[in-house]
Amino acid sequence: MARSNGCAIMHVRVLLALAFFSVVLIVGDAQSSATLVPAIISFGDSSIDVGNNDYLYTIFKADYPPYGRDFKNREATGRFCNGKLATDITAETLGFTSFPPAYLSPQASGKNLLIGANFASAASGYYDETAYLYHAIPLSQQLEYFKEYQVKLAKVAGSKTASSILSDALYIVSTGSSDFLQNYYINPFLNKHQSPDEYSSMLVGIFSNFIKDLHSLGARRIGVTSLPPLGCVPAAITLFGFGSNGCVSRLNNDAKNFNKKLNAATNSLAKQFHNLKIAVFDIYQPLYDLVINPSSQGFFEARRGCCGTGTFETTILLCNPKSIGTCKNATGYVFWDSVHPSEAANQVLADSLLLAGINLIT
Repeated sequence: MARSNGCAIMHVRVLLALAFFSVVLIVGDAQSSATLVPAIISFGDSSIDVGNNDYLYTIFKADYPPYGRDFKNREATGRFCNGKLATDITAETLGFTSFPPAYLSPQASGKNLLIGANFASAASGYYDETAYLYHAIPLSQQLEYFKEYQVKLAKVAGSKTASSILSDALYIVSTGSSDFLQNYYINPFLNKHQSPDEYSSMLVGIFSNFIKDLHSLGARRIGVTSLPPLGCVPAAITLFGFGSNGCVSRLNNDAKNFNKKLNAATNSLAKQFHNLKIAVFDIYQPLYDLVINPSSQGFFEARRGCCGTGTFETTILLCNPKSIGTCKNATGYVFWDSVHPSEAANQVLADSLLLAGINLIT
């Protein structure tokens, strides 16, 4: 199975290389013309937040060491990782030499807007109330920021070029984990009145409406990530595993049920809008496989993250420069902190995004 998957990834890389080479031959070697899509526009949570939370009054920040220690210039940018996110790696594969800026950052101005923008906010979710709990940017506000971005882009590029960028851009939506781990499972006002199945249906309904709104604003290529195996996240095992050292099956079943609904909704949207390319990026299976059999991909630790003890640490409260026990080399760790994958694991996830997303960009 691993060899078959590797061959498939290599085949996709060859196709992308040919497409990339064709683009360069036709239009030259400028950043804006030597990429397979003109821009990447992202919405979501800490899985793809590149620094928006740095500018918010929230504990969910990652703008301090040891976050970013393996990133360019060892800079803590606000990414919840030791290095690159899966979406960063995907951007590089698509030909980008710099990453779309966090929308709230000073870098989100002028010509930097031509390659897209990132609106994601750690601790956000599909459900706006999740973001409100942690002073994050709710998804509805991320959409309002996107509308602002469109106006700014038109001023920089001109209306015609801006419209072309927006229609050809790759849109990424990655959220939902916080809705469960940081809201539903610990919030009796939700879990006493809604079953996980009912809650999933509500979230997927929000997702569908969000995609419709994006489409009405010009989005034509959208990739949405599935939920990961929530029960395999080290913090979830610590909180909900009742002393067990293995994945919490109840949480994983909730994630699989949500993903099933997400896939159905995505298929329905594709049929409803014939000019929309939309795909689900399956994060669940590749991350689950890594956790269950880490050595198959060269990893040795999947139960705990690199930062501190790795079983509960995340955000400035516990994962910080003084965290005792933080590993020296994270390359063998599936998780960086107790919630977020390491850069090495993100490379594996990026390969899976590549396989699922080829039809979005060709």
